[in-house]
Amino acid sequence: MRIITGSLKGRRFEIPKGLDVRPTTDRTKESMFNKIEAYKYIEGTRVLDLFAGSGNLGFEAISRGAREVLAVDLDPANLKLIDKISRSWEIDHQIKTVAIDVQQFLESPAQSFDFIFCDPPYHYEWMDHMIEQILSNGWLSPTGWFLLEHDKYHSYTDHTHCFFSKAYGRTTVSIFQAQAVDSES
Repeated sequence: MRIITGSLKGRRFEIPKGLDVRPTTDRTKESMFNKIEAYKYIEGTRVLDLFAGSGNLGFEAISRGAREVLAVDLDPANLKLIDKISRSWEIDHQIKTVAIDVQQFLESPAQSFDFIFCDPPYHYEWMDHMIEQILSNGWLSPTGWFLLEHDKYHSYTDHTHCFFSKAYGRTTVSIFQAQAVDSES
């Protein structure tokens, strides 16, 4: 995996064999961050990375100026990798990790984030419930974006908070905002 741009541009990290992750491809990651940079500022923001896996999206966010990233993943091996990389890149003061099930995490008192990245398993049974928890329980700042990666069998284009959805190969990225999208615009 590689960091595309920013202060960590060009840095690479390997995902150890046996780690159960599905990293966001460079093409998808670059498209997501291009969309963010075209309409928002990532500089100085708080980022939540759900189903953090290898930490790929969180590292890219830090590289592009995010102030802090909270990486949530159930697998301690994934978080151990994120901690190891963040220490070696000397950004460990900006990245915190929490080993917990995402549903359980979202039931805790909400913290407000400017960007929430979420890349659950494609067959994740709590997908719709998770989206509603994030959008209705204060996890997303009023001007924040929730970027969800999912498969083609899920569609959120009719969701009242979804304003963007695009397929990148097998992965579709849908972006939600805290306020309902004005259907007349």
